[in-house]
Amino acid sequence: MSNILSSLAYLNGKPTTTAKLKVKPEHFQVREQLGYRFSGSGEHLMVHIRKTGENTSFVANELAKACGVKSKDVSWAGLKDRHAVTEQWLSVHLPNGEMPNLQGFLAQYPSIDIIAMTRHHKKLRPGELLGNHFTLTLTEVSDVEEVLARLTNIAKHGVPNYFGEQRFGRDGNNLVEARRWGRDNVRTRNANQRSLMLSTARSWIFNQVVSARIEQGCFDGFIEGDIAQMESQNELVTEATLADYQVLLAERKAAITAPLAGDNALPTQGAALALEQPILESEPELMQLIRGNRMRHDRRAISLMPHDLSWEVAKDAITLSFSLDAGSFATAIVRELVEEIVVERHYS
Repeated sequence: MSNILSSLAYLNGKPTTTAKLKVKPEHFQVREQLGYRFSGSGEHLMVHIRKTGENTSFVANELAKACGVKSKDVSWAGLKDRHAVTEQWLSVHLPNGEMPNLQGFLAQYPSIDIIAMTRHHKKLRPGELLGNHFTLTLTEVSDVEEVLARLTNIAKHGVPNYFGEQRFGRDGNNLVEARRWGRDNVRTRNANQRSLMLSTARSWIFNQVVSARIEQGCFDGFIEGDIAQMESQNELVTEATLADYQVLLAERKAAITAPLAGDNALPTQGAALALEQPILESEPELMQLIRGNRMRHDRRAISLMPHDLSWEVAKDAITLSFSLDAGSFATAIVRELVEEIVVERHYS
């Protein structure tokens, strides 16, 4: 399998240490953090599942069958990795208060457990979650000391907030298809497929801008014309306010951003616009897709800071524990730590 992100810059240089991840599903554990409580009543049955070696869409489809509803009546807040042990909530639209018998469903799929069930007055919607907690185990680590040094640095400074390889499909097939859609002016009524292509296009361009900032030495400091992400709004960084924003950045009260490209002009100015605009222009097919679907420009922080990062060492294995806000990728952390050895995964 090719690594479509291999050309992106590393914040601390490319790791020389090798290691394996996901040799077993329990080496990649994810626990969803919704950030709110359910009401306990309403039209939607909320099912808290733990799954091993299964993707979210498959489990949702099979749960729909077990509940006697259509697949569109089951929803989730976030898609979770297949090659992992993950916990998340699914909502099932059962407006008459039905309580389905799920014993047959559980007997058919021993890789799925139901942790809890309750009710809520609203269905789950994609993206409506606070974040995820991860417990990852790197095995056969060739240089434990180098990884520990990098972990200490990451705990202080974070990593590039790259969209992960999974965003672009196996061997980058989603990116190839997105470029074709832009080139051939493809139109579809399939909202999910359109969303996937647009997300792929915008994510790829964002990653290129972040990489360019690392290469040009402006990843960890504002430049004139940047857009600063504040707690409640985005603000333009001018030459006159540049020093003030550097202080806010050091206090983690402001974040440097890069574009999630849209059909409107970039809001950056000066040096920041001169950095970003050529990258957008270098991807005419992706920009044609974005503009043809009237996507509006947005911003995303270029740095990712894991919350509550900790680690344990057992011989040549390192287990990491941390939380990430919704929309961020744990693989961005791993990428700065080791060169991952692709392994054949085994499930018991």
